[in-house]
Amino acid sequence: MIYPPAMLDILQSAVVSAWEGTVYRHMFGSHPPARGNTTGARWNEPPLEAIYTSCERETALAEAEYYLAAYPVRPKARRVLYTIRVSLRDVLDLTAPGLLDRLGITATILQGDDHSPCRVIGNAASWLGHDGLLVPSARRVGGTNLVIYQQDLSNSDFETLAEEVIAPDQRS
Repeated sequence: MIYPPAMLDILQSAVVSAWEGTVYRHMFGSHPPARGNTTGARWNEPPLEAIYTSCERETALAEAEYYLAAYPVRPKARRVLYTIRVSLRDVLDLTAPGLLDRLGITATILQGDDHSPCRVIGNAASWLGHDGLLVPSARRVGGTNLVIYQQDLSNSDFETLAEEVIAPDQRS
């Protein structure tokens, strides 16, 4: 794909740094927390693999609850909230005020169901060689998500510290 030069310029002007910290990931069943999403979501277009995590426990639960609420019958599958220590070498921070607006991502687009505008940005960030993105949560005001693009986690630190089973009928 050819990315718009203006978008690439904005992405290249954003803060890039190593990132280390604790994140949270909600998973169903026995899926491991390092399992990547290759079917596409808000910040990745297939076949780009991404691991979606949240920087706050409450944000991970809010993101999960949004998707659970979309089911006509609430899933009964085992739910696990993982606490993970992550260390990445090259993360693009898109949380600065006004930065997403400059990229054409308004609050309405961020919170909407059409993920294509965000997917283009995520794929461009990966194409530029970034391991991940820090982005505002679409489901919790003030929350931040870390989207990890590194398909081979052997060059990074991705260690599960804890897992919390969420009761099937428990609201996040």
